[in-house]
Amino acid sequence: MTTSASVPTGPDSAIRTGGAGENSTAGTDSTAGTVTNRLVAANERYAADFTDPGMDARPVLEVAVVACMDARLDLHAALGLQLGDCHTIRNAGGVVTDDVLRSLTISQRALGTRSVVLIHHTGCGLESLTEEFRHDLEMEVGQRPSWAVESFRDVDQDVRQSMQRVRTSPFLLHTDDVRGFVFDVRTGLLREIDPA
Repeated sequence: MTTSASVPTGPDSAIRTGGAGENSTAGTDSTAGTVTNRLVAANERYAADFTDPGMDARPVLEVAVVACMDARLDLHAALGLQLGDCHTIRNAGGVVTDDVLRSLTISQRALGTRSVVLIHHTGCGLESLTEEFRHDLEMEVGQRPSWAVESFRDVDQDVRQSMQRVRTSPFLLHTDDVRGFVFDVRTGLLREIDPA
């Protein structure tokens, strides 16, 4: 799917944003801009008060967190993390793929992390998908994706599989502190998964 967005210019091009109760025309007026325009405007407000925290790229807590990209997971709030505490690696399902292993390897070998925390969650969309998704994409666009969907039916077992993939990777220096959890999207609590 291809999308495009135009960036308004000129004196009447202000990006209209607003929450409940504010005079917002987003979504109803073509001059209101796109969601991306709203994000850029928010960044401009953020940058106006920004001061360089003087941080190194190395996480203070020497931990990498691998989690699902689900918008309901506010990892920093849920884990009590602050800016600079950890590396956060997110994808659909929070599964350990080759690309996640690439990021973890760089995180450990170049940036000093030693611990890995894996977080899946209840009600994950990957529980309802199958590898048939790839077939459907191939039929639609004429090319089969090179990646696996990594769908699963049992979230606990998928966390175990992800822990095993991390622990057995020859590229990682530190595989002794790898723990996996399931985040409950209704209660906000983590439940640790026994790797056995």
